[in-house]
Amino acid sequence: MSLHGAYPADDQDEEYPRIKHEHLKDRRYDLKQIPAGLAVTGDGGIPLLSRVIDGGAAEISRITGTPARDGRSPGVPAGRGLQAGLVPQRHRPDQGPDGLRRPVPGPGLHGRRRGLCRPGPDAATLVDYTPARDENTPAERRETYRVLEDTHVLSGPRKRDPRVEVRRILVHSTGNAKGQQRARDKRLAKARDELDKLQRGAGGRYYNTAEKIAARIGVIAKIRRVTGCLHTEITTDGTGRPALDWHFDQEVLQAEAAVDGWYALLTTLTPEQADASEVLRRHKDQQGTVERRYGDFKGPLAVTPVFVQDNKRVAELVAVICLALLVFCLIERQVRRALGGEQKMSGLYPGNQMVPPTGWMILYHLSGLRLRISVMPPTRPPSSSAAASSSISSTSSAWNQRIPAGQKPERATGS
Repeated sequence: MSLHGAYPADDQDEEYPRIKHEHLKDRRYDLKQIPAGLAVTGDGGIPLLSRVIDGGAAEISRITGTPARDGRSPGVPAGRGLQAGLVPQRHRPDQGPDGLRRPVPGPGLHGRRRGLCRPGPDAATLVDYTPARDENTPAERRETYRVLEDTHVLSGPRKRDPRVEVRRILVHSTGNAKGQQRARDKRLAKARDELDKLQRGAGGRYYNTAEKIAARIGVIAKIRRVTGCLHTEITTDGTGRPALDWHFDQEVLQAEAAVDGWYALLTTLTPEQADASEVLRRHKDQQGTVERRYGDFKGPLAVTPVFVQDNKRVAELVAVICLALLVFCLIERQVRRALGGEQKMSGLYPGNQMVPPTGWMILYHLSGLRLRISVMPPTRPPSSSAAASSSISSTSSAWNQRIPAGQKPERATGS
């Protein structure tokens, strides 16, 4: 959760997670953040555990710290769903290899990954797996996965820490490859436009020295992330006027393109328990459940921006949202259980497609219903005065019916 405001460290409660600066994916380095972790069940993705974590904390400490505070080992399934970057043996090798019973993304292994993946995706084994989002997509347009396998050694930060050898599954995804290619082309296009503009302005009013040009090149290379492939040369003529010449290193770009779509998974499952394809399927199943709950947390359950004074109030707000998420997920699971079988139904989306109902769509379609409750007044027996007036009224009515029209009633005489 990103926060707008100062939130100085001296004003924060030490008993609650601190609000700090963090490397955000949207590159809003001016904002502070406080992360939240979730642990969900395999049956329906019910969030049984939620935890607010210190902002700026390392990703690995977010995972290993939460199960430890709740008396669980990192290998227990209840503590696995907090984040995708769990590699507990790197920081807790004394726990043994059980901490990686479930496949998890591996650390940065770009050097060995390039060498191993040099033959290309065609040399890997095709996995019979189709993402849920591609079920209704033509076969030629679906995302495909291929796997390779080797081993990797995890070592602790200290020399005396034991070394644990685990299986490493290298996965190639065509969807990831296309996305990385588009992102790189976009970065290079923006960097090219800015460098061409700088080249035309070199020696002018704003970039009249080599130092100013070099400073601007550094800013462009950092923002556009082209430091590794950008080569520049700044020259000056006889009058001291600077000029810029630049180009991208095509060999570096080809090396980056060769590893597009590849990522690593680590696990201690033996080949008899699960082959490389089965490891990928298990990872996709557990990742989809956890990430979908984070999507519900940030999407349908997103609250309107509110003002909170300190980190204690922020932690309480996250706790309330997690309680709402629990009810949200229970509704979804109950409906899917009632459907049985494939747990799909029609009528949720245009086109009458058979899809699994989500909590958001269930509440959306129920939002048009209106419940009206009308309360009828209770029936009470008539009182004595009401009975007397009713008798008098009925008697006078009967008396009037005996008197012929036009005649006056005779006055009664006697005692």
